[in-house]
Amino acid sequence: MIGRIPILDVQPLVACGRWPAKAVTGESFEVSATIFREGHELLGAEVILQEPGGRRLAPVRMREVAEGTDRYAAQVTVTCEGLWHFRVQAWGDPVAGWRHDAAIKIPLGQDVPLVFAEGARLFERAAAGVRAPRGAEQRGAQRHAPRRPGPAAASSPQQARAALRALARTLGDEQIPPLDRLAAALSEEITAVLESFPLRDLLTSSAAYPVVVHRERALYGAWYEFFPRSEGAKTGGPGRRPVSGTLRTAARRLDAIAAMGFDVVYLPPVHPIGSTGRKGANNSLTALPGDPGSPWAIGSPAGGHDAIHPDLGTLADFDAFVARAHELGLEVALDLALQTSPDHPWVSQHPEWFTTRADGSIAYAENPPKKYQDIFPLNFDNDPEGLYAEVLRIVRHWMSHGVRIFRVDNPHTKPLAFWERLLAEVAATDPDVLFLAEAFTRPAIMHALAMIGFHQSYTYFTWRNTTWELTDYLRELAGPAAAYMRPNFFANTPDILTEYLQHGGPPAFRVRATLAAMLSPSWGIYSGFELSENVALVPGSEEYLDSEKYAYRVRDWDHASAYPGDISAFIARLNQIRRAHPALHYLRNLRFHHSDQPEILCFSKRADVRAAAAGTGSARDTVLVVVNTDPAQPREATVWLDTSALGVEPGAGYTVTDELSGESYHWGQSNYVRLDPAVAPAHIFAVVSG
Repeated sequence: MIGRIPILDVQPLVACGRWPAKAVTGESFEVSATIFREGHELLGAEVILQEPGGRRLAPVRMREVAEGTDRYAAQVTVTCEGLWHFRVQAWGDPVAGWRHDAAIKIPLGQDVPLVFAEGARLFERAAAGVRAPRGAEQRGAQRHAPRRPGPAAASSPQQARAALRALARTLGDEQIPPLDRLAAALSEEITAVLESFPLRDLLTSSAAYPVVVHRERALYGAWYEFFPRSEGAKTGGPGRRPVSGTLRTAARRLDAIAAMGFDVVYLPPVHPIGSTGRKGANNSLTALPGDPGSPWAIGSPAGGHDAIHPDLGTLADFDAFVARAHELGLEVALDLALQTSPDHPWVSQHPEWFTTRADGSIAYAENPPKKYQDIFPLNFDNDPEGLYAEVLRIVRHWMSHGVRIFRVDNPHTKPLAFWERLLAEVAATDPDVLFLAEAFTRPAIMHALAMIGFHQSYTYFTWRNTTWELTDYLRELAGPAAAYMRPNFFANTPDILTEYLQHGGPPAFRVRATLAAMLSPSWGIYSGFELSENVALVPGSEEYLDSEKYAYRVRDWDHASAYPGDISAFIARLNQIRRAHPALHYLRNLRFHHSDQPEILCFSKRADVRAAAAGTGSARDTVLVVVNTDPAQPREATVWLDTSALGVEPGAGYTVTDELSGESYHWGQSNYVRLDPAVAPAHIFAVVSG
């Protein structure tokens, strides 16, 4: 049943509240609702946050987004992990209605005695209704609620009651000129009192809606993917077999990865690889002696999903790898690929976990006309409880070895109910464990995976190259989808080398790195991106030539600067900028600005930064980015900026300092830019007012 004052279309909600909306610690997000009442009576509205422990914070006043829309909104901030709730309250505001009407009638001399008599009664009612501040301390409310300019609100209920009763007496004093009495009722002091202690008639509350708050890494971080077997590998010479690198040799690569500013090291499967149906170089059907096979063809007599490939070492070596990563401030993400090779122990021990064909054989993976003879997909319907228990055991096994992030391979090919249950059970005991969905699939499935509990998602960013495509897609991701879907912008993957990168050379790699790192709080690259590796298997293919999925790839990192496409220093600078600017740690704060040339993309991010000292006070961190999306040639444009989105007063000038070049400029609303991708594809400006 609808409330006395209708509160409709409350946001953010995920599937009408079936699953919680998402945020991370310290993140601000907008709560909004459509609120109205009959006739022309005025109303007030607020948001009340409830912490995981049940304590309610001070209300945050909502404002009408635009006059006449009946859409009210407020920014709120969550400060710790756990399950929060929020509710919207609305009420009739007779005092606001009286002030509105009095401001019209009194100057016209209409009903003056009656208007003041009614006003005096209302302010007496308001004074009688003053109570101690609701919820948490008023300091908490002021941290979130937008305040009108003028004196601070009354510091105590006693002062508020005194001010309202004094005004009631003033309104009834006919010796005071009417316009002076009106001015007293409309004063900033009274406005501030009413802001903190409104007279609320017909108070109506919405239901309480959930918001799950995760640790910061669920939203923000720079990822680096590499194959441990290639680090320290020896490809061999004539008559010599290739030799795999190990986890110990791979650990030597971690220093350079940390130096580039990455936060997460993602490893493809490190488990034993089957020999049956093993693929050779470039996905050929015939594997030659020494071909290592695909890491995603998991399982051999040496073990399955809970084992380390013998070529890579032992569990002790894995533990040492994780320990070294942690010493360098890196987290380790491990691939969770729920599929097997024909040689996996599950095939003989649990044949019911697979699909048996009419001829008695186990079905291998197919995407007609493609065939994957080296991989058996799992059947989640024959023994769902047994298979679930085993997967949960595997996840907890790797958690016990220091893995707190899992990149899940093709989750869209498994039942959503399976993932919802698994992620919820892990979160119940280990809420810091994160899951990234690698689901390059249809939008409905991608969004559903995010709703049911995946913390991050791969996206279509890889194939969005033009300014129009990027603007349109990011408005979706940073808008309605941000309530549940957190993007991770990987610029490339072991099997995605886009045409843009193949033909754009190092400038294209710099452009895509800039876009990924600045647009999204989470971004990543697959090893070799920093060397601008761009040779495709065949024209029109997105597969790499000599793909590392099927072969070792030896890179001379000690002499990386000798590679003509080395942009590792540029990537390191991007990550330095990201760490230095809290505004780049968030998604919902993304705003686009107009450029008069289609190749120039302009956007900004702004965030509050609390003073480091005692946690009091705040400052604005604003970053403005201008990118030339054409890697082939310089482009010029005039960019027209919404200065309010930058925190700059209309008509005021401000200073922008390029974090890439160090140059500073005094900018206004419209500004000329010229960007040569061969030199620098972008301006990344820190904005300072004045």
